[in-house]
Amino acid sequence: MGPELVAILALVVLFVIGTLLPINMGALAYVAAWLVGMYSLGLDEKEILGGISADLVLTLIGVTYLFAIARQNGTVDLIVRRAVELARGRVWLIPWVMFAVTAVITAIGAASPAACAIIGPIALGFAGRYGISPLMMGMFVVHGAQAGGFSPISIYGTITNSVMEDAGLGDSPLTLFFSSLAVNTVMALILFVVLGGRKLMTLRLDGDGELVAVGDGPGAARAAGGTTRRDRSTAQSGTGATPTTGTPDTEHLGNTREHVLTLLAFVAVATVALAFDKNIGFAAITAAVLLSILSPNAYKDTVKQIAWPTVLLVAGVSTYAAILTTAESPEYVGTWAAGLGAAAVGALILCYVGGVVSAFASSTALLPVIIPIAVPLMSEGGLSVGLFVAALAVSSTIVDVSPFSTNGALMLANRPDSVSEPVYYKQILTYGVIVTLVGPLLVWAALVLPGW
Repeated sequence: MGPELVAILALVVLFVIGTLLPINMGALAYVAAWLVGMYSLGLDEKEILGGISADLVLTLIGVTYLFAIARQNGTVDLIVRRAVELARGRVWLIPWVMFAVTAVITAIGAASPAACAIIGPIALGFAGRYGISPLMMGMFVVHGAQAGGFSPISIYGTITNSVMEDAGLGDSPLTLFFSSLAVNTVMALILFVVLGGRKLMTLRLDGDGELVAVGDGPGAARAAGGTTRRDRSTAQSGTGATPTTGTPDTEHLGNTREHVLTLLAFVAVATVALAFDKNIGFAAITAAVLLSILSPNAYKDTVKQIAWPTVLLVAGVSTYAAILTTAESPEYVGTWAAGLGAAAVGALILCYVGGVVSAFASSTALLPVIIPIAVPLMSEGGLSVGLFVAALAVSSTIVDVSPFSTNGALMLANRPDSVSEPVYYKQILTYGVIVTLVGPLLVWAALVLPGW
């Protein structure tokens, strides 16, 4: 068996073990890289470790460090509260507010599961209080996380653009971002129409925090499932009895000055990275350090909240991706896909591979692997590089609605009391199966075919 097949087989084993057992896939990838690199490719340890992308690791550390500060000082809670206030009692806007807030949080550097963990309990609490479909609300949160998940300063975005550059494909940050934003917005719109969104447009909250039909006066009959004034106060705050951001015991609720400085820091990082083409990782960690200098005691333990498991995951998988490249596995798979007779058919197969694998495994781990595999197909098949990579990325992430993925599981864990766990599980599973079976095909048709 040639080294290219050995590397592919080890990759399959890696994903199977990482899916069945609670072991960080990055750690597994390091083991696989060491064994395959040494005993199949004859590499030494220094050559194996040469595959680590220092740029990518720094970016992950920088953006998650900056986001941890925003979460700890209450800036994230502030964003949630202000966004909910914009709904002004219009119940139908609440799911869209949750979608938008989750998108913003992932767009500024939160890991997708972290954003879902922060917003999911709030959103599903609204669903239980105001009679909104829990399935719609939960999936709005997940799709919102993916909608913003490919911004140029997000984790998914920086991973994908870095992998594209390393593979000699250039980068397409805006194509990637807007493709994911558009696809997930359309998915949310379909859910809204199918799961009762039009009925929600006939309801609003009155001054006492109870549901009334639109147009009814103060003396109108209350709509079913109305809430108390206390419920409404809790809902508008977006926090309930406890903080929503999952901050540690040393939580520091910042003041207005810190909130403004944190928001300005995000704007500055985006400006420096996009307008001046500087490294996002350096910009983000510089902003985080400056904020820490201004409030050293408040943020002395924030470094512990950097997404270290994600850093390990991406570092390990990117190292193994380099082993795959050295073994010429991408060329092997890409040539096979191109040999199917049409590059577009090969692209569709890879979109389904990304979708099916990601429904059970980590999307973050998959992206550094599947893009290099597609390189031969893009170079020989006449496909638009930016649109094809966007199709792969979106196909590999929209399936995170699956209850077997972290995001879907978080929604299941935070279900409202109005729906039983078995019922909610079946609802999420059914939707996840539909998205996995149909999503990659629709994404391929929308993004790949027009550029072929």
